Amino acid sequence: MNQKAQRFATIRKIIRNEAISSQDELIARLNECGIEITQSTLSRDLKFMNVAKVPHKNKGYIYVLPNTAHHEIDVSSNISDNIIGLTFSGNLGVMKTKSGYASAISVPIDNLECPAIMGTIAGDNTILIILREDANHNQVIDSLTRIFPMLSNIL
Repeated sequence: MNQKAQRFATIRKIIRNEAISSQDELIARLNECGIEITQSTLSRDLKFMNVAKVPHKNKGYIYVLPNTAHHEIDVSSNISDNIIGLTFSGNLGVMKTKSGYASAISVPIDNLECPAIMGTIAGDNTILIILREDANHNQVIDSLTRIFPMLSNIL
């Protein structure tokens, strides 16, 4: 395995098994594993690997890998407080959030195993939820409420 592939594998292993909240913390863990890396290289690696940060109830925000199932992420119960509303038009859902929260909220939605949801596109305060043609809006709401319980209070 070449050096870059080994570095990626180690980054994935650390993020999968630990709640890492900063690049400095990840660099320290990589150093412990015998991998010397600069902050700029790590930043490029995380971007290339599509690593995201999501709210965590104990550590603020933590890194997660793409397609991490919801049950593997301890989503902060306070994140629901940043959702303002959800409306549908055909096979599109629009979720409004407080400014700056759309990206963090979209990650657990993308990782949600809901067959009705194809994916999301997040801006600063808006998430476009793209539904399959035969999607049932109530099924989508039920799935979203499982990860964001407070959503039921604003619908």
